Amino acid sequence: MLREIVLDTETTGTDAKGGDRLIEIGCVELLNHIQTGVSFHRYCNPMRAVSQGAFAVHGLSDAFLSDKPAFADIVEDLRAFCGDSRLVIHNAPFDVGFLNAEYARLGAAAPPPIELDSVVDTLQLARRKHPGAANNLDALCARYGVDTTRRTKHGALLDAQILAEVYMELLGGKQTTLGLTAAIVADAGPVAIQDGPSRTMPRRARSRISQGEREAHAAFCATLGGTPIWKDYLPNADAS
Repeated sequence: MLREIVLDTETTGTDAKGGDRLIEIGCVELLNHIQTGVSFHRYCNPMRAVSQGAFAVHGLSDAFLSDKPAFADIVEDLRAFCGDSRLVIHNAPFDVGFLNAEYARLGAAAPPPIELDSVVDTLQLARRKHPGAANNLDALCARYGVDTTRRTKHGALLDAQILAEVYMELLGGKQTTLGLTAAIVADAGPVAIQDGPSRTMPRRARSRISQGEREAHAAFCATLGGTPIWKDYLPNADAS
């Protein structure tokens, strides 16, 4: 069973090395490229002001974030949710850069940094599949018909859910159908799986051969001599 985590973040700005901080994390679980409905979502107090440019993108204000936990207080929950699963991120260097910067601030308690080589970058997938085209998330949603009407501002969890749909399309689109099938089965409740072949046998068709035709057939077979080979397989052939 392949487990992947589609991850997105929102931040105070665009410069992780210059001191900008992570303020929101959203994660969506995929099993064999199918959304399970299991997710992880947290806001973080960055201990610094949100830039005007970033606020215009996600709408998360300093006042809103002021009572949220610090990243250090949610990192273990995040790592427990992700486990050893492969991460799927759009423009992975950006989000991984912020996560690794937050890890580095934890000092001796810091988890090992995330290696970019271990992450699926959907931006790179899109560039290989659609060279020369716009491949930001909005452009990909428009190209693949992914519904974004719920999205008035960028939000980490909603963007992760949208990215999961785009990722399925980048892989070929078949997973979307599988996901729909899985959802239908889940809504229908437990499905009983029968062990072994069905015991319900088809009804035997009524014979339309008359008694006279049967007798004529038997008389003809008697003229052939020997034992007809089909009697080895149908011992009651004379009576059929």
